[in-house]
Amino acid sequence: MTFQHGDVSLYYEKTGQGPAIILLHGNSENSGIFDVLTKQLAPQYTVYAIDSRDHGKSSKVDVLNYADMMEDVAAFVQGLGIEKPVLLGFSDGGIIGLLLAMKYPNMLSKLIAIGVNTSPAMIKWQWRLAMKSVYFFTRSRKFKLMLTQPNITTAQLNSIATPTLVLAGSKDVVDQAHTEYIAQNIPGSTLKILPGENHVSYVLHSEKLYDAILPFLST
Repeated sequence: MTFQHGDVSLYYEKTGQGPAIILLHGNSENSGIFDVLTKQLAPQYTVYAIDSRDHGKSSKVDVLNYADMMEDVAAFVQGLGIEKPVLLGFSDGGIIGLLLAMKYPNMLSKLIAIGVNTSPAMIKWQWRLAMKSVYFFTRSRKFKLMLTQPNITTAQLNSIATPTLVLAGSKDVVDQAHTEYIAQNIPGSTLKILPGENHVSYVLHSEKLYDAILPFLST
C-alpha cells in the first residue's frame, strides 16, 4: 500500500489486528528488516511497517533530512486516522521517533527508540571514519544525513512526555554513555542495554527484539 504526502509516496505494509504500532527502519534499509517482529506482533497489534522516503519502495528524493522524514510519519498517522500508535524506530527510525515525540507530544502512546544518537559526534569514531570514507567516494545522501544530523539538545530531550524505552546493544555503534544520557534526560524513560549485542544483531530479521520490548509494551 502507499500513502501520499506532498510529492512523496510512502510504501507501507499493514498486518494484524489490535492497537496500532508503527515500525521505522534504519538508514539504507527498508521495512523488510522487521519481517520476524511483524509476525510476532500481528496477533496483538495492527502493524504498520513503513519504508522511509528515499528507501525501499518509497519515493526517491534529492535531499534527506530527519525533519522531513518525521513530518512524513506525522502526516501518515494523521492521514490514516491512527489513534495513539506505539512507534518503534531503529537507528534513523528511532531518531525520527524522538523528533516526532518532541513536536507532537500527544501523537504517540509509547516510543521505543533503538540504537539512537542525538548528534553524529556520539557515534564511535571508527564508525564515523568509515561513514566519511563511504561518503567521500559515493557522495551518498544517506551517509551525508548520518554525518550531519541530528542535532538534538538536552532541553529537547527533556521536553519528551511520551513514555519511552531507550534500547541498545552493549556493542552498539553509539557510545553506551550516550545511550544512558538520552535515557536520563527523557523524563520517566526506561533504559535497556542488551549484553553482547551490536547495533543490528538483535533487530534485523531477529526473534530477539520482541522479547526485549515485550515488558515495555505490556506496562
